[in-house]
Amino acid sequence: MKIQFVCLLLALVFVPVFSQDAKVKKLFGKFKEQHIYTKTFTNCDKAMSGVEINLCKEKNTFILASTTKVKSVCRDKGEPYQGLTKSLQRFDIVVCKLEKQGTKPAKCHYSRKNLNKKIVIKCEKGLPVHYVRDIDHCEN
Repeated sequence: MKIQFVCLLLALVFVPVFSQDAKVKKLFGKFKEQHIYTKTFTNCDKAMSGVEINLCKEKNTFILASTTKVKSVCRDKGEPYQGLTKSLQRFDIVVCKLEKQGTKPAKCHYSRKNLNKKIVIKCEKGLPVHYVRDIDHCEN
C-alpha cells in the first residue's frame, strides 16, 4: 500500500513537469518555424509561404542565424529586459511586411527590410518561445 502511495505521489509530481516541458518544446518548435531562417534568404514571398497557410500574415521577422545561436540568447548571450530577454549581440534579421491588405493566401506579396539589430524574445526553460521585437543598440 505504501509503495502504491509513493508511486502515485511521484506521478503527481512528475507528470506536470513532463507535460510542461512538452508544451515549451512545442512553443519552441513554432518559434523556430516562424522566426529562425537558416537557409539563404531569397525573398519574403517564399519565406512567408511556410509561416501561415490559410491567411496572409501582416508582418513577420526572420532571424538569419543558426538555431544554436538564437537559443544562446536564452542561456548566456542575453540579459533581462522588461520581463523578457534581450540579446547581447546584434543579429541579421529580415522583416517581411504584407504589401496589400485583404489579399488571398495564394497572392500574398511582401516587401523586405534587412536590419542588423538586437532582438527581444521570451524565453522559457532556456528556449526561445516568442519573438517580441528588434531593438537598436542605443535603446534601453
